[in-house]
Amino acid sequence: MNQKLNLKKNERLDDLQFKGLKIFQNKDLYSFTSDSVVLANFLKIKKGEKAVEIGSGSGVISILASRKTNADFIFGFEIQKKLFDLSIKSLALNDISNVKFINDDIRNFKKYFKEETFDVVFSNPPYKKQGSSIVNSNDSKAIARHETFLPLKDLVMVANKLLKFGGRAYFIYDADRSAEMIYELKNMKLEPKRMFYTTNGKGQVVLFVVEAVKGGKCGVKVYENLQTNDLNGNYISDIKNHYYF
Repeated sequence: MNQKLNLKKNERLDDLQFKGLKIFQNKDLYSFTSDSVVLANFLKIKKGEKAVEIGSGSGVISILASRKTNADFIFGFEIQKKLFDLSIKSLALNDISNVKFINDDIRNFKKYFKEETFDVVFSNPPYKKQGSSIVNSNDSKAIARHETFLPLKDLVMVANKLLKFGGRAYFIYDADRSAEMIYELKNMKLEPKRMFYTTNGKGQVVLFVVEAVKGGKCGVKVYENLQTNDLNGNYISDIKNHYYF
């Protein structure tokens, strides 16, 4: 890590607690949670494979995946310029050369790539349906949490276009909308192959995590629920240390 820290107002540097990785965050923007760590641990990117992240935010999942997987290269699309800028700083700080972030709407991917280019697509997308809850007054957080720019149907459709036949898609989503997610995946010929739900310290089911294969056969392996936090809200060590998978 050879970059001098250049923390702007309201910025901080967080330790990802994996191989010395650190990431810039800003309290005025959307910050990552345990969702990102769960998805990064669930990802399988093999040697020689290229992956793309839809909605990379401040870059946490792609940065973790650059060290947790054998990915040849990872591209990340982020529509918010301020989050994109943070992710670029984090790449430089960690001396990561196999990740590139692009500041654009993922639906414009044809400006950069042909269809069916990638082996893996992954995303921790906005999963609150418009009108389903109070929208955060902070624009950055609202965009990251609500389907303002990327409805579920569009997300899955783009994933299908990006993936090669036999490629894999990984999503973490609101558990209450897991049936919608499965419907959209199957409608786009992305067959769920592995899935599970997460629970919080109170035993409440919170999130749905799924791996789907483009053109895959029917049949899915369902894991036990994964508890991500203790009663005090702290991350459980299994989440940090990748034991679960």
